[in-house]
Amino acid sequence: MTNISSPPFHGRDSGNWIRLRTLVYLRWWAVCGQIAALVVAKRVYGLDFEIGLFYLVIGASVITNLVAAFIFPATKRLTEPENLLVVLFDMLQLGLMLYLTGGLNNPFAMLIIGPVIVSASALSTRSTLFLGCTAIAIVSVLMSFYLPLRTETGLVIQMPDLFRFGNWMAIVIAVIFLGVYSRWVVSEMEAMSDAVQAARMALAREQKLTDLGGVVAAAAHELGTPLATIKLTSSELADELPEGSEAREDALLIRQQADRCRDILRSMGRAGKDDLHLRSAPLMAVIEEAAEPHLERGKTVLFDHGAGSRAVLEDQPVILRRPEVIHGLRNLIQNAVDFSRDTVWIESDWTDDSVTVRIMDNGDGYPPHLLGRIGDPLMRRRGRGFDPNRPEYEGMGLGLFIAKTLLERSGADLSFANGAESFRGDAALAARTGAVVEVVWPRAQLEATPDTGTARTGENLPITS
Repeated sequence: MTNISSPPFHGRDSGNWIRLRTLVYLRWWAVCGQIAALVVAKRVYGLDFEIGLFYLVIGASVITNLVAAFIFPATKRLTEPENLLVVLFDMLQLGLMLYLTGGLNNPFAMLIIGPVIVSASALSTRSTLFLGCTAIAIVSVLMSFYLPLRTETGLVIQMPDLFRFGNWMAIVIAVIFLGVYSRWVVSEMEAMSDAVQAARMALAREQKLTDLGGVVAAAAHELGTPLATIKLTSSELADELPEGSEAREDALLIRQQADRCRDILRSMGRAGKDDLHLRSAPLMAVIEEAAEPHLERGKTVLFDHGAGSRAVLEDQPVILRRPEVIHGLRNLIQNAVDFSRDTVWIESDWTDDSVTVRIMDNGDGYPPHLLGRIGDPLMRRRGRGFDPNRPEYEGMGLGLFIAKTLLERSGADLSFANGAESFRGDAALAARTGAVVEVVWPRAQLEATPDTGTARTGENLPITS
């Protein structure tokens, strides 16, 4: 069984994921392209260059490919330093070929950008920076040092200095711009990948806990009858046996242990077994279930159901107890409890078309300059709202991202604001100065219906033995 508490693989570790065989195949394609370019330049365009040195440089790539193919297994994955050395070798090999064929007068000089983009896509920022500087150094050397490219008649093919400088400038700008652009995009993708994986793990954990609660409730229900039978039989035996006899003491012990088993089953899955329909529950019950782990953390949590329209509580919607809804609301409530001064308000409201939950606190609220970015993964700071009692807490990024992702997956729209701005004109709400999160679902998407087989069919009663 997979342990969902084990640390996830991070997208930023992708430098260790590349197979050696993949790089070997790519290099074979590069070798074929280089040989083809050499043949065409020699036979079709009649260019004259150091053919022996040219084949020596290509032969170095062939030898390294053969060594890699025959010595290392096909499944070998390179580490970050090994990948860096492979890409650096390819860059130096390309630099030598450009040195033999006119330097920056050769239009193929733009290919020096390729290894930098590969590094930006798969390796770390440090490796990309190193390869980018190496590429710029190579093209800078090739500006002045190269073997001239000649035709068979001895004519030297050379661009004017202005065009050569422009070529150098274009390559340097391309290395910097494309390297930064590729690295930036890949970093965003890695951060999103890590955050989505964390959201999936959180959802899987919540699903397991929900399933466990259902199993315990079902076990308590099924075992209630045999335990009651054991208790009844042992009581009758105890009444028939003589007072003080060893057999009577054993019968009383059996009855006592049957009561103990009943109490244990009743305490286990307490939140799950109060509802006969474990897959659905009233909106208030689901909200309070989500808040339950944070009710005893030294902060006051106040509930106000039917707050907006003063809806009739008996008409509250019965919703599906979906793990993503419970876990998403729990993360938002945890965030409010973490950063409130002493009070958190949780309001719910419903109409025929929508269901709304608002979570507010009296903390310092969100930094105004980050309001537009709330919900992005891996934001690290909350500014003034940082909790000095939890110095290890890194901020509001991943938790809020998980909550936002899970709740949006259930069909909700989330909005974030600060109470100091939203309730400025309402004296009754003036104490709610901190963060405000409003979650709105279409009622039809959240509510349990007869089609799901989980609609309310009567009063929910506790399971008894």
